[in-house]
Amino acid sequence: MDTTNVHGLFNKYFPNLANEFLLKGFSLKDFQKLVVTNVLEGNNTLCIMPTGGGKSLIYWLSGLSLEGITIVISPLIALIDEQTEKIREQGYEVLTIHGGINANKQVKILKEFSNGELNPDFIFVSPERISTDGFFEYCIRSRKDEIKLIAIDEVHCVSQWGFSFRPFYKRIPEFLDSVYQDSESSPIILGLTATLNSKEITDICNDFKINKDNIIKDDALIRSEIALKVLKFENENEKEDKFWELLNIHKNEKVLVYLYRKYHQRGVDNLTKEALERGFKATGFHGDMSSKERQDIIIKYKNNDIDIIFATNAFGMGIDIPDIKVVIHFMIPESVEQYYQEVGRAARDIPAANAYVLYTNKNIQVKKTHFIDRSFPNIDEMKECYNKITSNKIGLKTLQYFEDESIQKCLPYFLDNDLLSIRCKGVSNLKMLTDIKMQELDDIYNSSKTKSFITTLKKTGLTPRYIADLIYKSVLEEKVKLQKGFPKCLIVESKCKSISDEKIEQLNEYIEEKKRYKHKLLDYFVYLLDEDNSSMQLHQEIGKYLGVPKFKLGRIYSTLKGDKVRSKSEVIIANLLYENGIEYEYEKELYYENDKIVPDFTIRLSNVKDIYWEHLGMIGTENYDRRWTKKLEVYKNYFPDQLEITYEGATISDSAKELIEKLKQI
Repeated sequence: MDTTNVHGLFNKYFPNLANEFLLKGFSLKDFQKLVVTNVLEGNNTLCIMPTGGGKSLIYWLSGLSLEGITIVISPLIALIDEQTEKIREQGYEVLTIHGGINANKQVKILKEFSNGELNPDFIFVSPERISTDGFFEYCIRSRKDEIKLIAIDEVHCVSQWGFSFRPFYKRIPEFLDSVYQDSESSPIILGLTATLNSKEITDICNDFKINKDNIIKDDALIRSEIALKVLKFENENEKEDKFWELLNIHKNEKVLVYLYRKYHQRGVDNLTKEALERGFKATGFHGDMSSKERQDIIIKYKNNDIDIIFATNAFGMGIDIPDIKVVIHFMIPESVEQYYQEVGRAARDIPAANAYVLYTNKNIQVKKTHFIDRSFPNIDEMKECYNKITSNKIGLKTLQYFEDESIQKCLPYFLDNDLLSIRCKGVSNLKMLTDIKMQELDDIYNSSKTKSFITTLKKTGLTPRYIADLIYKSVLEEKVKLQKGFPKCLIVESKCKSISDEKIEQLNEYIEEKKRYKHKLLDYFVYLLDEDNSSMQLHQEIGKYLGVPKFKLGRIYSTLKGDKVRSKSEVIIANLLYENGIEYEYEKELYYENDKIVPDFTIRLSNVKDIYWEHLGMIGTENYDRRWTKKLEVYKNYFPDQLEITYEGATISDSAKELIEKLKQI
């Protein structure tokens, strides 16, 4: 895969940013180039890279290089607004659709988009929006051929097996199928996330037709700059005593404490109150707070007006604080993935941080029974919810999804088990229409006295999709006016009056399978913690679990270029190459006949053959010498005059400088 053109595209589309990179000594990472190239070659791609690794720039550059419109599906309003501002600073047009924008204004800008008056380079939208807003879908369909890329940020939310599953992420493929059902071609899919296990990867790849060859993982997934410390206690009192001791040790440092309980003893509010009484600059952070309250807290945290945040996992996706020095898990996370994502909030832009996980055996059991198990609806809840939705009748119903928590909790299970189907979205009552100038729509409007959408369907015999699309068409052609914006609702069809015993058994097994799986995830995480590993061993075990290739697990030292190498001597070599402007790749596979070797450094020199730099760190060790002898034969037979060697020793800096001067003369 040739990535050489990506740098030129970066200069073309982001000249100001490219100049800024140049002044600061930055450059596009090899991994970023690799992902962009894969997308530009027309491949649906899954990109797995550490938080803070530059994923935004990947979909910015990919989208613009494809020379069309990019839809970015993102989970949070704050993240959407932040990305919108950053892209606009680079001179590009963005269309943003989310609940923080007035409903009438949303209709106005979507009309302008559909009619070609507004021509954005990027459209930002939430998964909930695309799943409940029929007018948005209709407008997207009107310009579908111009949409070249669908970027799905935080794509791990798609997988029903993950800790942060968002049900409407799972409906994204249905949205795409609806928009592109009559098209010969569809846009490229780019999913981006920080951590995924193999089952989640399979789930996502199946949903978005991503070939395993197009799963691209960054070598830098292992965050070895964060010291992982595991502390197990006999009881909660011992644990809490140690916790306050740690806060005193790290006083005046930026600390993030993860809890998963908002209220009650040892919850967010309780510990925040005690921290304030102990003289700490602390606050709480959880989902019951308004978005403005949470944003104010983040600003104060960034400005060092607050040192400690006690948070649920509401403090997560889309929050980028560069200098968090300490992450403490006062309650145990439910999986390796959750743990590694949350400790990854630390050391974004500082060289080192500490992460503590504090737990007891009681925590593990409580996590299973009170957190994992209760995140699923039980059979009685589902029966009650189904009756509420359907009124024990077969047929169409209007569902105000966002107004009822029980519906939000149960609906995915009804959809996945064929108890309900979504027939259309975004229309509930024709009273919202006025000044109708289309005869067919006027006839439909007058068919019912109540103007209820369901009654209108019964009176006219038309399908929900047909009437909804006719309304959307009339709005775009200004043949009808809206008294208010389109509602966030779904028109669903129930398949039966009540849930049969057979379906109850099916639902129960469906849920129990997920519970068992999540219990196993927690058990495996606890197994790693109980092994009493050193920080580096724990990082490597996690890396292995997340699919980092075995030979890359030892890459634990950071270089100026931003990659990871295996030894401090290789850091010296890599940094000297970087400082001297010599392009290199670390451990790039080198193929010959039907085999390969892996040089330490592949040096790119213009107009000449590549040079392979091997740093011999363990000469004199029997197994090492044997492997090196075989490797040396390969160089002699297949790559003559392309090998350079340095040896481990106190003079490595001098040896490397000398060799670099030689390379500069070639």
